[in-house]
Amino acid sequence: MNDSSIKIMNKSFNILDKRRATLLQDEATIKLKERVKNIRENSVEHISPLLEKAQEKLQENGIEVILAKDAEVARQAIYQLVKEEDLVAKSKSNTAGEIQLTEYLESKEVKVLETDLGDRIVQFDASRPTHPIGPACHLDMGKISEIVSDRFQREVKAEPRAIMDSVKKDILEKIPQCKVGITGANSVAAEDGSLLMVHNEGNISLLTMLDLHIVLVGIDKLVPTLEDAVSVVKLETIYATGKTVPAYMNVVSSPSKTADIEQILLKDMYGAKKVVVIFLDNGRSKALKEKKECLWCIGCGACIVNCPVYTTLGPDFGYLRHLGGRGIVLSYFIDNDEVCYDSGLFKCTLCGLCTVECPMEIATNNMLEDLRSESVKKGIYPEKHGEIKENIKKEDLHLKQEHNREP
Repeated sequence: MNDSSIKIMNKSFNILDKRRATLLQDEATIKLKERVKNIRENSVEHISPLLEKAQEKLQENGIEVILAKDAEVARQAIYQLVKEEDLVAKSKSNTAGEIQLTEYLESKEVKVLETDLGDRIVQFDASRPTHPIGPACHLDMGKISEIVSDRFQREVKAEPRAIMDSVKKDILEKIPQCKVGITGANSVAAEDGSLLMVHNEGNISLLTMLDLHIVLVGIDKLVPTLEDAVSVVKLETIYATGKTVPAYMNVVSSPSKTADIEQILLKDMYGAKKVVVIFLDNGRSKALKEKKECLWCIGCGACIVNCPVYTTLGPDFGYLRHLGGRGIVLSYFIDNDEVCYDSGLFKCTLCGLCTVECPMEIATNNMLEDLRSESVKKGIYPEKHGEIKENIKKEDLHLKQEHNREP
């Protein structure tokens, strides 16, 4: 990412920091933080029984469940559901970014309509998202105006309302062409068989009304109850946006139905005729055994806002849509040692600011330090480090020889 984009991104991060500063010190936030930390630690500790319970309850509620062990299985499952479609609509989803779903579907000639404003702009620009909640943080108004103007082949003023209205109009014209909506889920309540999605734009509400609603979610998003799920997303919203609650919380527990005529159950009223949930493992079970704390994450992005490496390098420090140090840790379990190294394993300063900023207090720096040690043992480390190592060896040998020559 160039210096100009980094500067704009950091300006956006500074605004976010100021917006949430007072709220983070509020007693209610501190209590919520402790509650959510307990929820996430307990949930990660019991992922297997929660997944089993979620599968049972979701199916009982009329939702189809697919378990995907890795990205390829998840992509194939989604493709089989949408292969007859020319265009599908999608909301912001870091899990979809993890499996590179948009790129995969478009390689199969299924076009993807990103309905989140930031993601749509990034899609037009063919750049990389820079924040899990605000994907276009690295683009200023003038640049966005150029991107949108070029896309629509007409001048769009460098003014927020003009830009929003132009992109919104285009999306709303295309959504009626879509029969399939693809979303993620911020939290999944296993005991209720409910999926909770938060958003501010209202786009997810539109996608849940399409004939088929596909929900792709990591198994790490499981919690016991809907009350737990709401607590998690409330804290995520506070840390991600500086607001106490999002504009919308969509709870999906079944396909659309009604029983307003003599209590006779009828399906397919206004919303989705069919809901399919794909639970993605993709290395999470391995992480659970080795570094389970990296799964406590609630997806707020607080760790990258003040990270000295991320604010200097941007998304080059991270793995796909998993940005910053935690993304690098995940890359080790999702992919392999080389990918972990290439994602920025040795770029971290190990300063620990990520842990300080994290509402779950995930010690990402410690995990990175452990992974570095393992990487060195496997012979994967920066070339410069190797040169320094050899120089130290030579110097040590030289000193020993000098010592042996002494009378």
